[in-house]
Formats: sequence, C-alpha cells, structure tokens
Amino acid sequence: MKPLPWRAVFGYGAGDAANNVAFMTTTMFLLVYYTDVAGISAAAAGTLLGLVRIFDAFADVFAGRVVDGAKVTRWGKFRPFILFGSIPLLILAFLNFHVPQIGESGMLIYAYLAYAAMGLAYSLVNIPYGSMAGAMTQRDGDRAKLASARVVGATLVSAALGALVSPLIVPGPELQGIFTRVLLILIVIGFVLYMVCFFSTKERVHRPVARVSMRDSMKSVSSNKPLLLLMASSVFFLSAYLCLNTVQIYYVRDVLEQPTLFPLIAGGQMILTLIMVVAMPKLVTAFGKKKLYITFGALVVLGGVIVSSVPREMVWLGFVGLMIALLGVLGNNVVVFALEADTVEYGEWKTGVRSEGSIYAVFSFTRKCGQAIGGALAGWALSIGGYVSGAADQTAEAIGGIQFAAGYVPAILALIATAIMIKYPLTEKAHTGIMEQIKIRQETGMLPQMDPFKETKKK
Repeated sequence: MKPLPWRAVFGYGAGDAANNVAFMTTTMFLLVYYTDVAGISAAAAGTLLGLVRIFDAFADVFAGRVVDGAKVTRWGKFRPFILFGSIPLLILAFLNFHVPQIGESGMLIYAYLAYAAMGLAYSLVNIPYGSMAGAMTQRDGDRAKLASARVVGATLVSAALGALVSPLIVPGPELQGIFTRVLLILIVIGFVLYMVCFFSTKERVHRPVARVSMRDSMKSVSSNKPLLLLMASSVFFLSAYLCLNTVQIYYVRDVLEQPTLFPLIAGGQMILTLIMVVAMPKLVTAFGKKKLYITFGALVVLGGVIVSSVPREMVWLGFVGLMIALLGVLGNNVVVFALEADTVEYGEWKTGVRSEGSIYAVFSFTRKCGQAIGGALAGWALSIGGYVSGAADQTAEAIGGIQFAAGYVPAILALIATAIMIKYPLTEKAHTGIMEQIKIRQETGMLPQMDPFKETKKK
C-alpha cells in the first residue's frame, strides 16, 4: 500500500479540529454560559453536565453499532457521516448557547434536551471519524501520522479558543451577544474544516467487520485485566482533566484576575502538545508507557496542589501550577491511547479473538463517564463555595471554592488514577512476549506454554 499523501494527513487533522469546535467550545464555556448568562445555578448546571455526559457515553455505544451496520457507499463507509452529520452538530452547538428565558424549569428542560441532542450528534460524527483512520491506511507509520495530526488539530482549536475567546468572557449584559457572534463564526469555521476533511481523505482499506453483541463485548472486557485497570484509571484521570478544563476560566478570571494570561496559557498548551507529539516516541522507548502515565499523573497532583495552596496575589506561581497540571493532562492524552492499543493485543492473546472495535467502544464509554464526573464536580464545587453568577467580585468563600475545584479536586482524582496504574501489568517487556506468542499461534495454530509477564521469548 502506498504511503498516505500529506494532503490526506492534513485533512484528517482538520476533521478533529472541526470536532473540537463543538466539543471544546461546550467543554470550556458552557458552564460559564449557564451560570453567567442563562442564570442557571452552578449546582443545577453541574448536575446537568454530569447526567448528559453519562448519556453521551451510551450514545457512543449506540453510534458504534450504527456505524458497524452502515453500508459502503461511493464515498466510503465513514465519510458520509462527516458530510451529513456536520451541519446538525454545529447547529446544535449554537443552540446550546441560546437558552430561552422561559422560566427556571423550562430553561433546564431546554438545556438538557439541547445538550443531549448535541452529544448524540457528536457521537454520530466522532465515532466514524475515529474509525476512519484504520480505513485510510494499514501502514503503522501513516497511522502514527494520522494520530499526531488529530492531536495537533484538536490542540489548535483549544488554543485558539483560549487565546481569542476566553478573554471576552467577562460578566455583563453583553455576554449573550458575545456568545452569539462567537458561535456564528465557529459554525462557519467548523463547517469549512469538516469539508476539508471530507474532500481530502479517502477510505482505501475495505474489509468486513463482524458485529459483536454487547454480551460478547462485556465478556471480552471482563477477562482483560490491563484494560480494566486502564479504564478504571482513565475514569479518574478524565474527571481530573474535565474539572480542571472547566474551572480554568474561573481560576484565571476570578482568582488570579489576569484575563491577559489566557493567550499565554493557550500558546503554552499548543507548544507543549507539539513537543509531546514529537518527543513521545523517544520518551516511550526510554521510560515505557506505564512510567510516563504515572509521571504525568504526578504532574497533575503537583500542579493542583500549587493552584489551590498559593495566595491569589502570587499570580505567576499560580500560573506555573496551572501549566504544570496542564502538562500532565496533555501528556496523558497522548500516551493513554497507546496503552489502550496494547490491551487489544492482550485480549487477542487471552481469548484468540482480536476485537479492536469492542475494546475501543467500551474504553470510550468509561472516558465519557469520567468527563461526566469531572464536569459535575466542577459545578458542584463552585456551588458549595458560594459562586454568584455574573458577579464582578466574588466572596472569599467563592474564591476558595474555585481554587479547590481547579487544584485539589484534579489533584486528588489524578492521585487515585496514578495509584490504580501502579498495578498495571502490561509493560513493554510483557507486550513484546505477547506479540511473539500471537505470531507463533498464527503460524502454528498453537499458543506456547510460557508466561509473557515473567519472561519474553529470546530472539
């Protein structure tokens, strides 16, 4: 198979940039919109974010089954979802930031329905988008390029939102108009990016995909110890990430009182991500994925403690703590999918069946649950601290609540996630042994009687 042209790699990265126009905009700003514009209490908003994101987890499983049952068209199997799903997704993202003033109950019902509908639309675009990489190429090097392009595309959008939009989000009567103008611009940008992805990519690998029942999926997962540990750890790590990402704007705006830091934070995230993408292969070779995962967790703990414990007057130390925590979550986001891929081979070695789709769907389900918990904790922590929606000056208790939500909550969650991964057994040495045994089974039909977790086959 010929190498992928750079046009296709660039187009694939544009696809995840488009995905994050909807995903990151709601992740970063929807809680602020609920509290400061719609007037929904922080506690109710946190509960809303938690419940709907749990619904999103089930929506991913549903979307996976829809995609598995889709027919191959002249555009391929996955690309039509991008073509026809992009406009509904972007429109729903816009509607989430336009809650009508129809009474407290009516506003909450509208917010629940709009966010849930967007979550389903996102799943029906994002799941086929993620699956498309395997249909574009079978070359390991090209798949690595696609993964890197995806990370860069998503980070560019996140950095742009942080640098250009976050400074605009200040309490006041003009905030609704600001959200309206910003979302209209983002809809246009997102649609263009989706079309770039659709027209520059091509599905070149076509193979039948067996439909796996939910019962078989659960059976496969339950016997995969490394996957179970990674899933459990990811729930806590994603909770830490979403809580930090959601409360970050409150921390910079209301605690540090330095909205001019938003562009600096966004630029720092972009630079750190690019460094991670380039350096990760060498870091994995030098230290191993498990050690890196634990190290990134320790960085989130360290950064969170700094964020929560330093006085608000020490702006630069608070900024440093925030960047350390962000470095931890960014590093985790790069290495975690490499760990997930290793668990696929473990499952094949354990059961004789290779089931990437089932494992990815269940793994995605647990990550969505982590996102739900993190978003809910962010809103609840603000509420407990007494955050006042739209107030220019917050009380000392509210400031403390924001610091706790931005620092100690992610730190505690990351500490639990890291502790779980200490028991993770699938090291590089064990994975090498598993791959060698799978190869022998494919050639001879028999699995060697040796434990890859104690020794590897000498070459």
